[in-house]
Amino acid sequence: MGTHILDEAKRCLQCKSPKCQKGCPVNTPIPEMINLLLEGNIHKAGETLFKNNPLSLVCSLVCPLEKQCEGNCILGIKSNPIQISSIENYISDYSLNVMDLKPKEKLKGNIGIIGSGPAGITIAFILSLKGYHVTIFEAHDQIGGVLRYGIPEFRLPKDIINRLKDTLTKLGVVIRPNTLIGPVLTIEDLFRDGFDALFIGTGVWKPMKLNIKGESLGHVHYAIDYLKNPDVYTLGNHVCVIGAGNVAMDVARTALRKGSQEVYIMYRKGMEDIPAGKHELEYAKIDGVKFELYKTPIAFTHEGVSYVQTKKVKNENEEKIINIDDSKGLFKCNSIIIAISQGPKSNIISTTKGINVNKYGLVITDECGRTTKEGVFASGDVVTGAKTVVEAVNYSKKVAEAIHEYVSKKYTASTN
Repeated sequence: MGTHILDEAKRCLQCKSPKCQKGCPVNTPIPEMINLLLEGNIHKAGETLFKNNPLSLVCSLVCPLEKQCEGNCILGIKSNPIQISSIENYISDYSLNVMDLKPKEKLKGNIGIIGSGPAGITIAFILSLKGYHVTIFEAHDQIGGVLRYGIPEFRLPKDIINRLKDTLTKLGVVIRPNTLIGPVLTIEDLFRDGFDALFIGTGVWKPMKLNIKGESLGHVHYAIDYLKNPDVYTLGNHVCVIGAGNVAMDVARTALRKGSQEVYIMYRKGMEDIPAGKHELEYAKIDGVKFELYKTPIAFTHEGVSYVQTKKVKNENEEKIINIDDSKGLFKCNSIIIAISQGPKSNIISTTKGINVNKYGLVITDECGRTTKEGVFASGDVVTGAKTVVEAVNYSKKVAEAIHEYVSKKYTASTN
């Protein structure tokens, strides 16, 4: 064990009303976790973390910690907060392969999970441990969704997702890869073949367009597509990323690691307005990402990005960004990557009657993930839009219980 893990654990004040725990979307029992570790009961600590959050190992690496547990640590007021993520990561990493996970009982019920991102994996773990037969339908050749195809290796090693897959397989979860539900196999087909409930966790994989001239040129790409497999792209030495969220930072840092010499973030506002998390921004700067601020792209050319300069103006109590007249310019680069947002694809919705979506194409559900179609549930980004992994886990825990209630009532009614 790294010395700093023990040192950090010993710094914990064991607060009676821990703000760190309240700051976590899934209410991770942080003082209990740390206390169990210091008592020499790492197995119990790992089981406690997993029971509360099956993706604890993932979340310890990718959560916006400065806004959640560590950002609420009382020690952070006058000094440095405890590195809760490092402690959680050590415990979860150690425990994943040694926990003896078995279903509590064998329950009647066949549940299909469409999509194996954070939401789908969470649902699969919870329901398989309850004793249900679970089948995952994954459009790609490997499970993980955004964990595998949207988060760079340097932030989340793919080996972690492979280990989660192995654990699911040992629990009896059936994984059907390269199976896109909608165009060929439909929701109705799955119900016909004996599935009692279906869960949709297909995420948001449709990139948002800027709708400007030149977007179809060969050197213009979309962030969500680039992150799936950066090695197949030849970006050149000078890259311009449009957008300034967390995904944009991931793209820029990845491009640098793949050999591009200069990578720039182009953003229409100032540094203080950048929506990316503080830590993500700081690491981007450390890695050498540069910034072109107060510039709005108006067209893409073979030479680069045609833009207009912008400025921030205040009108009474309102602040807004306006274009500056006669300020057109050309930012020369070899490749352009658009990272402004993404939405859901319509593979399932376009082939299924009765599932309502909002104006953005996101699936409409109640607070427990029930869609407008009987027996169909949903959660994760396909419902909320792009959110954090831990938020998907938190919502999916409620949905898993709703599915359990629905299926168990179904079989209780059939025996009466």
